[in-house]
Amino acid sequence: MSPWLDGRGDGSVGGAPYKNRIDSVCQWVRYLPMNPSPRAERATYQESLEPWALVLAGGDGTRLQALTQAIAGAPIPKQYCRIAGDRSLLEATLNRIAPLVPPERTLIVVNRPHLPLAQPQLLGLPPENVLVQPENRDTGPGLLFGLLRLAERAPRAHVAVFPSDHFVGEEGTFRTHVERAARLVWHLPEKIALLGIRPTHAEPGFGYIEIAHPVTPPHPSAPEAFHVGAFREKPTLAVARRLVRCGGLWNSFVMIFRVDRMLGLLRRRRWADVERMRMASRPHPHAVDYADVPRWNFSTEFLSRIPDELLVVPVEGINWNDWGTQEAIERTLALLKLEPQWRRLPPRAAVEPRPAAARAVERG
Repeated sequence: MSPWLDGRGDGSVGGAPYKNRIDSVCQWVRYLPMNPSPRAERATYQESLEPWALVLAGGDGTRLQALTQAIAGAPIPKQYCRIAGDRSLLEATLNRIAPLVPPERTLIVVNRPHLPLAQPQLLGLPPENVLVQPENRDTGPGLLFGLLRLAERAPRAHVAVFPSDHFVGEEGTFRTHVERAARLVWHLPEKIALLGIRPTHAEPGFGYIEIAHPVTPPHPSAPEAFHVGAFREKPTLAVARRLVRCGGLWNSFVMIFRVDRMLGLLRRRRWADVERMRMASRPHPHAVDYADVPRWNFSTEFLSRIPDELLVVPVEGINWNDWGTQEAIERTLALLKLEPQWRRLPPRAAVEPRPAAARAVERG
């Protein structure tokens, strides 16, 4: 039973994660829609009580290869590199969402060439939940690859999508915002809810979400949210300043939705891509080579074209950064009063797997 709508932000139910199923059911019942249809919605109802997480770890991290080379002794993708502290960005992501969704309902998309890096960091997940795509084909195919696999197991489930290569500071506050967005989708299941980070400054290296009019709250428990006006990817500094002045939000690429709803929209807008991925990712009489799957960006080539289907929940009170450049990483570390470890650690120290016993204690 999921605790992610209990409003606590720490994933606890009755004081301990996953401890008291009765309390968990009561928390959910507070937010259930009135008059659920008895028969046709039973499967949907049950699946929505068991939300999933889909973690995207298929990026190649080419922009930071020089930095990861200096830290790790090899130009590895940043999500697998321990850039700050003793956890990689991927390990930090999994730790951050663990109170929201249990490992058995957490899927991760990785690239086959990265498996030697990924596997030591994924020991807490069931092996069948590690979805291996042959190669990176950008965020569109990567997310679609994971969604099609999830649809085979829970087609009507609610799912939260998380990038694995972003920095998030205040993790409890972040989880609270995820819970609030999930609550919104519970009441408006035809919508896709995005987390939009309230900017602290104009940053031309980020993607932006332009907000439109406020959402009429469907329930007293629903969070503040806005309809989406448009997406702006990496604008000029002048445009970024204008977007910030007008209330624009940074696009965190964290989103919550129903699996069947998102796949329905994808089939409507990108039917050929869905069919091509379906034939490329499973044995099929008319199989498609994965290398022939076209690259496309999920935000700019899909979400930006369906603004009427989207809602954005503003996120405040967290230190967030996509860590797309070394300068961005160093700015974050300066705010945290931390010295960049690549200036003081020997090569490879940031990527050597920690002992299994240490990981077990952390999960304990």
